[in-house]
Amino acid sequence: MVIVFALLALTVLVTANWYLWRRLFRDTTGGPGRTRRAGAVLIGGGWVLAIAALVAERTGAPFWLQRVLAWPGFLWLALSIYLLLAVVAGEVVRPLLRRFLERRDRRGEPAVAAVPRPERVPAGAPAEQPQEPGQGGPAPEEPQERGNGASASEEPREPGSPALAAGPSRRLFVSRVVAGAAAAAAVGTVGTGTYGVLRGPGVKRVTVPLAKLPRAAHGYRIAVVSDIHLSPVLGRGFAQRVVDTINSTQPDLIAVVGDLVDGSVKDLGPAAAPLARLEARHGSFFVTGNHEYFSGAEQWVEEVRRLGLRPLENDRTELAWFDLAGVNDIAGESEGQGPDFAKALGDRDTARACVLLAHQPVQIHDAVDHGVDLQLSGHTHGGQLWPGNFLAEAANPTVAGLERYGDTQLYVSRGAGAWGPPTRVGAPSDITVIELASKQA
Repeated sequence: MVIVFALLALTVLVTANWYLWRRLFRDTTGGPGRTRRAGAVLIGGGWVLAIAALVAERTGAPFWLQRVLAWPGFLWLALSIYLLLAVVAGEVVRPLLRRFLERRDRRGEPAVAAVPRPERVPAGAPAEQPQEPGQGGPAPEEPQERGNGASASEEPREPGSPALAAGPSRRLFVSRVVAGAAAAAAVGTVGTGTYGVLRGPGVKRVTVPLAKLPRAAHGYRIAVVSDIHLSPVLGRGFAQRVVDTINSTQPDLIAVVGDLVDGSVKDLGPAAAPLARLEARHGSFFVTGNHEYFSGAEQWVEEVRRLGLRPLENDRTELAWFDLAGVNDIAGESEGQGPDFAKALGDRDTARACVLLAHQPVQIHDAVDHGVDLQLSGHTHGGQLWPGNFLAEAANPTVAGLERYGDTQLYVSRGAGAWGPPTRVGAPSDITVIELASKQA
């Protein structure tokens, strides 16, 4: 089954890229030549870089090589998605544009004067002698330049022929217009989405009422950040922007809910160093995400502890007004370090409010069974690249925002960074300040 799926995926990928090459390069040129070859190299080379970037990251290749491959490779992934979407959308525009041009030509094409045929001269008749200018006959006309740069010596257009006949054919003209618009739309979309990530996340504020929260805790602020994804692309500077944004909200508590990194402590330890400057009255807490288990979870747990964050590995701490618990990510099951709700929540006082940090929204069902009041999660990125939100909706109970499941509420952050392409479309990054509200206030 794995082989069949791989072959099917390869077939879809090759077909999609052949279609992309055809619409962007073959249909926009008059015949074989450099442009078509350059297009094939561009598309093929882009995928070679993208696959190489993914393999380099997963296999722990030298960090300098990861950085060299990551920018062009991952950006090509995003660009290819939006080139394909734009070209497919162009299929709707293409026939409409052709019809418009046909109608315009029929309405606006001037009549072309017929070229007079030379008169027959009877056999034996004396040939008419040419007259000198000014001797009673009309002066010979000088050759006139046509509007399109062709001289009068060129063969005239037939009456009623399309206006585009003297230049590219109408089909070629339409293909070039649609391809150019598709390329511009794709580059603009990816450029805007990349700028949105690199400038850092915005702040979102959400009020969450908790029935068990005492009046004294009304207005308690938790800064929730997930999916920072420090990597060969998003490095120390990005981490500092995230830290500065969190500190600017002056939270009572900071919750880092997984997927902090995409790489080893050796490579990304310096990038994560700004986390040591996180500031909150009651400290900063961390739970693992699935990407920590691709990057050496045990080493990263120790590293964040060294930076001043407290890891909650299937653990709980009792704060003054509520319990704060955390469970490991589901991906830890392959290493015997999966989530253990009983260990984290089994012996607690259920009369107290409980806030749970759990990376994946699908963990909400266990949270409901254990009487959690509020679960804070990430993982989905809000879809990251539209229309990826539809895939995220199929795999997660909640993609972004606040929803209720029985007596338990779930809040899912869209995350601060991005995985793969440093690009977001339709899912802007955020840091959320959860303000707890007491129903007794």
